[in-house]
Amino acid sequence: MSEIEVWQSVVLGVVEGITEFLPVSSTGHLTITEQLLGLDIKDEAVTAYTAVIQIGAIFAAIIYFFKDIVRVVKAWVRGLFSASARQEPDWRFAWYVIVGSIPVGIVGFLAQDLIKGGLRSLWVVAAALILWSIPMAFAEHAATQIKGEQGLTMKDSIIIGFTQCLSLIPGVSRSGATITAGLLRDLDRVTATRLSFLLGIPALTAAGLYELKDAISGPSVSTVALIVGTVVSFVVAYAAIAWLLKYVAHHSIMVFVWYRVALGLGIIALLVTGAITAY
Repeated sequence: MSEIEVWQSVVLGVVEGITEFLPVSSTGHLTITEQLLGLDIKDEAVTAYTAVIQIGAIFAAIIYFFKDIVRVVKAWVRGLFSASARQEPDWRFAWYVIVGSIPVGIVGFLAQDLIKGGLRSLWVVAAALILWSIPMAFAEHAATQIKGEQGLTMKDSIIIGFTQCLSLIPGVSRSGATITAGLLRDLDRVTATRLSFLLGIPALTAAGLYELKDAISGPSVSTVALIVGTVVSFVVAYAAIAWLLKYVAHHSIMVFVWYRVALGLGIIALLVTGAITAY
């Protein structure tokens, strides 16, 4: 088993950083890229590597939203000891993020063998890219966008949290799933996107730390490769977050829908012609 080289780590870090928060599926793109780079996507260490370098992108989200996170955490802590503090919007928002993060953590843990196995097939990735584009397009068409962050409810958070579980299928996209659900719950694009970022922090951090042991246990992934991939994903993801928030403030998500369909069809064409294999 060949070891992931530094230049490959840079490529994978760039792909992760760009795609983690865009509604195009980072796991799907990483699976495709690893295949094109000649890496064994069935290798547990390579699969774990994919999860670990996501920590860089998540750290970028933490830094980008640091003031918001600190404000919400302080409100949550105050609410534990003060009845009046529990009336603050930030106290409720903290609980929305906590509750919305739970479903994907549970489902991800219980279904980890399936996620690491059959779902890594590029046939699955291609199908998910195309099929999930349908609800994304419908959500963009049907969205009223009448609710901002202050209008968010626990019911919204629970529904969005359960929808996030679909992102465990490579190709669906975590942000694609949560933004779609947010739009269908009448949230505006910016609020849905911000909530998507915040919901991803607990789940993806936990997944990355959990997979760390598998990433470093095999001969195919070195500590240097992990560090390089994580650092690169952090830098690129920070820029991607800033860009996406500005973009969705004035544009629909349909450009991502068409991109997903084109990419899915492209993968199918490569698989049918034998240019690449499913695993």
